[in-house]
Amino acid sequence: MLAVRLDKETEARLEELARSTKRTKSYFAKEAILRYLNEQADYEIAMTRAKDHTDKTITSKEMREKLGL
Repeated sequence: MLAVRLDKETEARLEELARSTKRTKSYFAKEAILRYLNEQADYEIAMTRAKDHTDKTITSKEMREKLGL
């Protein structure tokens, strides 16, 4: 269980979104948290790889060529 305090404007926006989509506020709070956690995990992987000096990097031009773009 989690309780979150929102400012009035954010609460009103969330209520309007929930009402207009016929979803619950909890649904959108859960979705937002899950998306953030996934993005944070991706960020952590990227930062770990960026710090790994043994990991070969290529330029965006090289990547486009590899992808045939």
